[in-house]
Amino acid sequence: MFTEIFSQYNWDEVKAGIYSKTARDVETALTATRRTLDDFAALISPAAAPYLEDMARLSHQLTLQRFGNTMQLYIPMYLSNECQNICTYCGFSLNNKIARKTLSTGEILQEINAIKAMGFDHLLLVTGEAQQVVGLDYFRKALSLVRPHFSNISMEVQPLDESAYRELIPLGLYGVLVYQETYHQEDYKLHHPKGRKSNFRYRLETPDRLGKAGVHKMGLGVLIGLEDWRTDSFFTALHLQYLEKTYWQTKYSISFPRLRPFSGGLAPKVEMNNRELVQLICAYRLLNQEIELSISTREEEAFRNHLVKLGVTAMSAGSKTNPGGYVVDRQSLEQFEISDERSAAEIAAMLQQQGYEAVWKDWDSSLT
Repeated sequence: MFTEIFSQYNWDEVKAGIYSKTARDVETALTATRRTLDDFAALISPAAAPYLEDMARLSHQLTLQRFGNTMQLYIPMYLSNECQNICTYCGFSLNNKIARKTLSTGEILQEINAIKAMGFDHLLLVTGEAQQVVGLDYFRKALSLVRPHFSNISMEVQPLDESAYRELIPLGLYGVLVYQETYHQEDYKLHHPKGRKSNFRYRLETPDRLGKAGVHKMGLGVLIGLEDWRTDSFFTALHLQYLEKTYWQTKYSISFPRLRPFSGGLAPKVEMNNRELVQLICAYRLLNQEIELSISTREEEAFRNHLVKLGVTAMSAGSKTNPGGYVVDRQSLEQFEISDERSAAEIAAMLQQQGYEAVWKDWDSSLT
């Protein structure tokens, strides 16, 4: 289990090691043929800032070699904003007095039709974490409704037991996104004071349960802004390397959600500027040529345009972050603010202008 490896590391020591990296360490990392976690630490360190142009050039080259001039497009469909957790940064938190909504069968079908009309064949199902309302029974029903319409279905819901994942795979589940939010164990509790999500260890062990269950694809990441992003990113890379070695048949992706505001929400503890996000994306690509790197509509339009040639391989488009947001209930509360409000067609046109092909699905059931 990754928890055994994780227990061997100390947050403060890892952080000190990153911030002690020098220009020579960065140059060594840039010229390495196979980069290590120590090289990654150098590439995300403050010492690497002057080398951003070199990192971007290498990242672009490596991404083209592996993925070509393509960009995978996906869209989230929020099924429910019910949640039994208190999280300091989330609009769906239990202590927020908002109207709660869970989509019915008919409403799910309406949302499916709207999303299919945009051209998508890759769908991400999202809910709050409320096991009594949106638990395994609800997921079974949702997958049965969605599966006939999409070639690829992923989920971002509460962590489940291994047996639950095994049950959902034959129903159409292909990928699962599970963000640790932060690997800082003490402060994790401060951000998650109530609910099942407050169990740091159970969440940390979720990717192991996914791997043992045989889920085809796993998405990892942290919520950038809760804690020091460099240290959190190192632990994400450590987690990724363990998973790739242990569950080598599974595909992996990394996302970069930066903390975005909601009404009365938490301000970022640590600000990450755009250059630093580019640095992090490039560092992941230089560490791992195979990993899929995903950017959401949390980021602004002009910045997302700029990221196309810097290592990103997947983008959300036309996103709504509220249940029923495409057709059923456009006025319900969003989980976080969207910064890029362009339609999927506009995103595809932007990609074409840059010489990239929009890929509307990730996987075809006929190939398995």
